[in-house]
This record gives sequence, C-alpha cells and structure tokens, in this order.
Amino acid sequence: MSHELNMALLIGAAVLLVCVGAVRLSVRLGLPSLLVYLLLGVVIGEAGFGIDFENAELTRTLGICALVVIIAEGGLTARWSTLRPVLGPAVVLSTAGVAVSVAVVGVITHYALGVGWQQALLYGAVLSSTDAAAVFSTLRRMPVRPRLAAILEAESGINDAPVVILVVLLSLPEGVTGPWWLQLALVVYELLAGAVIGLVVGLGGAWALRRAALPSAGLYPLAAVGLTVLAYAVGSVAHASGFLAVYVTGVVLGNAHLPHRRAMLGFADGLAWLAQIGLFVLLGLLASPSQLGKAVVPALVVGLVLILLARPLSVLVSVTPFRFGWRDQAFLSWAGLRGAVPVVLATIPLSAGLAGAQTLFNVVFVLVVVYTAVQGVTLPPVAKRLGVTAPGETTDLEVESAPLEKMGADLLQLEVPAGSKLNGVHVDELRLPVGAVVTLVLRDGGAFVPAPETRLKTRDSLLIVATEQVRDAAERRLRAVSRRGRLARWFAEHGEDRRQ
Repeated sequence: MSHELNMALLIGAAVLLVCVGAVRLSVRLGLPSLLVYLLLGVVIGEAGFGIDFENAELTRTLGICALVVIIAEGGLTARWSTLRPVLGPAVVLSTAGVAVSVAVVGVITHYALGVGWQQALLYGAVLSSTDAAAVFSTLRRMPVRPRLAAILEAESGINDAPVVILVVLLSLPEGVTGPWWLQLALVVYELLAGAVIGLVVGLGGAWALRRAALPSAGLYPLAAVGLTVLAYAVGSVAHASGFLAVYVTGVVLGNAHLPHRRAMLGFADGLAWLAQIGLFVLLGLLASPSQLGKAVVPALVVGLVLILLARPLSVLVSVTPFRFGWRDQAFLSWAGLRGAVPVVLATIPLSAGLAGAQTLFNVVFVLVVVYTAVQGVTLPPVAKRLGVTAPGETTDLEVESAPLEKMGADLLQLEVPAGSKLNGVHVDELRLPVGAVVTLVLRDGGAFVPAPETRLKTRDSLLIVATEQVRDAAERRLRAVSRRGRLARWFAEHGEDRRQ
C-alpha cells in the first residue's frame, strides 16, 4: 500500500510539473495549454505508458468538482462594473442561444449521421456549452474590447447551468422525463433558484467575512472558495442549478471589497489552474485512442455544423436585439470556445449506460481537440481582422503586494500601441482622477519613474496604481485620451465603450 501511494505521488507530481512547464511552451507556440494537458493524459493512458482507466462515473464526479472550482474563479475575478452592461445579452445567449444551438445541431446530426432523436439532441446539448477555462485563459491574454470579452466570460460562466440540466434530462430513459412543459418549468425553476441561492450565499458570506476578523490572512481565501462550494452544495440539495449558484456567489464575493482580496484572487487562480490540469489529464486518460479513428469524420461534420451554422445562428438570435453589429457577432460566433466542459458532459450519458454514449464521447473528444486548436490559434488574427481588438486597454497585473492590499488598489498595465493618440501626451495631461497615478514607464528595455512633463511614446508600457474607487474612471480617461488625445473632453469623448 505504501509503495502504491509513493508511486501515485511520484506520477502525480511529475505530471503536475510537466503541465506547469507546458503553459510556457503553449504560450510560445500559440496553442491553448489545455490541449497539452489532454494529450498528456492520452500519452500516460493505455496507448502510452499503459495506465488503464475506464471509470466514466469517477471522471464525471471529479470533473464536476473541477468545474465548480473553475467557475468559482471566473466569478471571483469578474468585475461587476464590466459585467453589468452585458448581463442581458449574456443571459439570453446562455438560454435562448443554447436552445437554438441544441436544435440546429440535433436536427442536422439526426439526418446527417442517422442517429436517433435522443442521441442527436444529446450531441447538441453536450456541445452547446462554451468552456469557462478555455474562454478565461484565452481572452484574458488578448486585447479584445471589454464589452465583447465580458459577454463571452459571462456566457461561459452562466451557460453551464442550463446545459447540465438538458444533458441530464436527455440521458434519462425514454418515457421517464414527463411532458415537455413540465421539463421546461423544471429548467426555469432550477435557474432561478440557483441564482437566488448564489446571491444569498454570496451576500451572507461577504457580510460574515468583513466582520469575522480571522486570525490569519490565509484563511480568507479558503473561506471564499469554501463559500462557492457551499453554494453549489446548497443548490444541488435544493434541486437547483449548483453551477449558476457558484458563479453568482463568486461574482458577489469578488466585488464585495473583502479583506485580503488580492490573496483571495491569487489563491483561486492557482486552485483553478490545478483543477484545469487535473481535469484535462483525467479526460485524456479516459479516452481510448484506438477508438478515436472512427470518430474523426463524424466529429468534423458535427464541428462544422456547430461552428458555421449553430453558433452563428444562436448569436444572431440572442444579441441582435441588443444592437451588436455584424463584426461583433462574427467574433462572438468564432470565440465560442469548447474545452473540458463538453467532454465532462459526455461522461453523463456514458456513466448512465445510454446506447451510443461511447461513440458520443469519442466524437466530442475529437471535436474538442481539433476545433480548440483551430479556434485558439486563429482567434487573435480573426479579432484583428474584424477590428474588435482594443490595444489601448489596460490589463490587470497580478502581483503580491501588501501595500496595494492595504490601499485597496490595483496595479494596471497599459501599452501605447501604434496609432494611439497617447503618443506625444505628457503624463500630467492624462488628467487621471485622484487616486490613480502612473508609477513607472518601461521604454526601450529600461524603466524610469515619470515626471509630470514626461512625454509618452509609442510602445511605452505604463504601470498605473489605481484605487478600487477610481479604477473605472481611470480606465475610461485613458481610453478617451487613446482615441482623441489630450483634448478628448473637448471632443465629447469620455472613454465609454460605445462601439457596437
């Protein structure tokens, strides 16, 4: 027993360290690191090192646990000021958009692949959910307009809830589910109840943490993550959507100005990376490479239907009423990244022993690998081609800094891109609000503390400290100057994200 434990620890530590190193390699190659984890799981599986793993039920259970952590991190790091304006289209895209995607994929799969209606709709349901881990890890490294990034992140955090409900219902034997109107009422109840539970747990947890005066700073991150898990458990016991409860709780806690917030976000980020690594390696381990060859053609067919027809139609139906232009819609369609979530969802009918479930799992696995690679690599040039990039936007810099924590401040980074009106502007002409200041300028491989008369140049990198109260105002001012220069206010430019 001791020898087996030591070997398990040895293999686990080696896999973890290889995956951590793979993040750096994947960034250099421009590939999503999540694919590397999947392939590593395949390598150490039955076709590689010979580890035979076929427990779909255990994979589903551990996969749900990992998704809880990943969704919680997405909620904790979401800024309400950015999320609030896109909440309407994000909710519609996560509900009505999901219904459109399921219907389109289901109908075409039924006729193109000759499978029954239940299995065809399962294809649509499993593949209709965008993956939070893939979306977060990809978009947060790209200078995409805040409105588009926010709606994609919100969608990936919300749409897991209705999709899980649909997959569970479609995995039940025929005749067990009851009339359609009863199932629709059940879906509505689970979503509404999940949102309410998440709100109550988040508000109650924030109130308690602000008054708890815990003896160690390290206890606050543990408590925050524990509250998100509590929200999932309460939601599940109440037969509500646990995933939606997790996301709502995370958003409330992440925007509640809690003590040691920076430490909390750093802990959640590390835990989410661990969950992603473990989840993707486990899914790769469950796959049987000898069976994947037959799934290539069906995966390509379903993938083309999903990307070229189902996703664009769901976006068109969902966001057109909110006045999104065709360029924005095209980007939202192409950026609907799939990842671990569809593969995890495919284990639900597999563990239930549903006919054709193994084929479904193999097709979804191949589709995720192929199309994640294609979309992940092409997303930056597609965004640039569509004109939805925003190189003048500030980004968060995650640093461990006690003074910033005490000040309740964030450290931002701003690049001065070619063509920006920031070029030639003096630092004092930025007119940042009180509480925001440019602390350092990186230029030509060197760094210096700027004076008020320092003139900014193209390709400068600015480090800006801004308190939480003025962060949004500082970002709007920097955006305004980037567009119209030092006289932005004279041109009635206030830095709002008005581009549709």
